[in-house]
Amino acid sequence: MDLASRLDQEHLSVYQNLPSDLWADVGDLTTTRARFAAQIEALPTPPLPEGLRVDDHLVPGPEGAPDVMVRCYRPADLPSPAPALYWIHGGGLVLGDVAMNDVACAGIADRLGIVVASVEYRLAPEFPFPAGLEDCYAGLRWFAANADERGIDAARIAIVGGSAGGTLTAALALLARDRGEVAVAFQMLISPMLDDRNAATASPASNDPRVWNRSANQVAWDFYLEGRAGTEGISPYAAPARATDLAGLPPAYINVGDLDLFLDEDVAYALALGRAGVPVELHVYPGAFHGSTLMASSAQLSRRWLADERAAIARGLGVEVKARR
Repeated sequence: MDLASRLDQEHLSVYQNLPSDLWADVGDLTTTRARFAAQIEALPTPPLPEGLRVDDHLVPGPEGAPDVMVRCYRPADLPSPAPALYWIHGGGLVLGDVAMNDVACAGIADRLGIVVASVEYRLAPEFPFPAGLEDCYAGLRWFAANADERGIDAARIAIVGGSAGGTLTAALALLARDRGEVAVAFQMLISPMLDDRNAATASPASNDPRVWNRSANQVAWDFYLEGRAGTEGISPYAAPARATDLAGLPPAYINVGDLDLFLDEDVAYALALGRAGVPVELHVYPGAFHGSTLMASSAQLSRRWLADERAAIARGLGVEVKARR
């Protein structure tokens, strides 16, 4: 099945303008990172909501590791304590940064009336597992431990991440449960990258160089796991699809496009959560490919997807979505 044949006109025009070699050779990280940065830089960047305060904090990192940067977004005149969201950016565990989601994080903070924090974690292959996850945990622990100072409700912290951010969000939920230091109220996994075994699927994205595909995914997992992707003994904190004990995790929301490489593993993880007694909501969007809400944010399908996300976060934190100003 050809991916392009399944796209509506809004998504097709975006897809056709993507570089045909965007993910052709992820192993050449210098080139891939430059291409990815150029794609992100070319996206529309509307101004942040008026009055929103954005500040960066260097917080204690994992033992023996550098400090971790956490960027916080707080709407003007927000009463304390406010619910909060902890955001983890995507990028295949080898790309990306906090800045790429400034607009998204600021918009969520503004529309939901919550504090949002976004963490800058170390990337593979320079820093393989568990460096990135431990950075995410260190940032979350700081965020929760300083709840009074940050004006947040430590009992209402959600964790959210897309793609590789979804990998780390799912792993962070497991780690927070097992370490027992931070209570997570809700987890949202956006098109998450969950399974290092990278099983062949019928997805039209499997071999398409314009979108995240099976070859790129294999390289990224091998970078993250130092060449051990798909082998025995991989930790569920690295690849959450490996987890055999999902009981006691926070309620979850998972969404994915039906043209996404991760469709099968995301549906499987949602089913596994449900079987473990975890409340889970799964959304599969026909005609969406990996990252299409970022690349085609103005498309009708993307607007519906993002509105559904905001509504789910609002339910998870017990707040209301405000009308756009």
